[in-house]
Amino acid sequence: MRAPPHAILLLGAAMLYAAHVRAGEPLIRKVSPETKMAYQQARDLAAANYKNARAQCDAVTGNPKDLCVAEAKAMRVRTEEEARAKYEDTLKAYTRARLRIADANYDRDKTRCAGLVGNDKDVCQAQAKAALVAARADAKADQKTIEARNEARDDKLDAAWKVAMERCDAFAGAAKDQCVSDAKVQFGK
Repeated sequence: MRAPPHAILLLGAAMLYAAHVRAGEPLIRKVSPETKMAYQQARDLAAANYKNARAQCDAVTGNPKDLCVAEAKAMRVRTEEEARAKYEDTLKAYTRARLRIADANYDRDKTRCAGLVGNDKDVCQAQAKAALVAARADAKADQKTIEARNEARDDKLDAAWKVAMERCDAFAGAAKDQCVSDAKVQFGK
């Protein structure tokens, strides 16, 4: 009995997706000049935007100035970390970016709280800390979820590979060689 054509197409698409999406570091990663240039341009843009924002902050004094500077720093961190994560294109890089962005936002929120007094300040600080804890927990949980899904996908592909090899054992000679060759192509082995 032959598999329906749509099932074969779906399996092929799933394997292409699995081959494309990898959580770990690639064995050999070649960075195109365009990718490197885009990363550098993003960093330069973040630096220029930060410089402009800092210049605007000089017009105010006291806590509003501190808050203005903290917001400029948080925006710079966000832009640089997102560009770096996109440039490195790994799960570890994206998680690291999310954690650093959360830290920068926390610093900004602490500065915002410094301008308050009494219970309002205490509540503001508690909210800032809660937002930091939530953002860090979400980043780590997402990383673990993706790693678990990738591991499950790899286990499924290994099981499908074993099934394909078992099917090939039913043949002999050139038919078996062709079956093994097709399976290797299909599973990227």
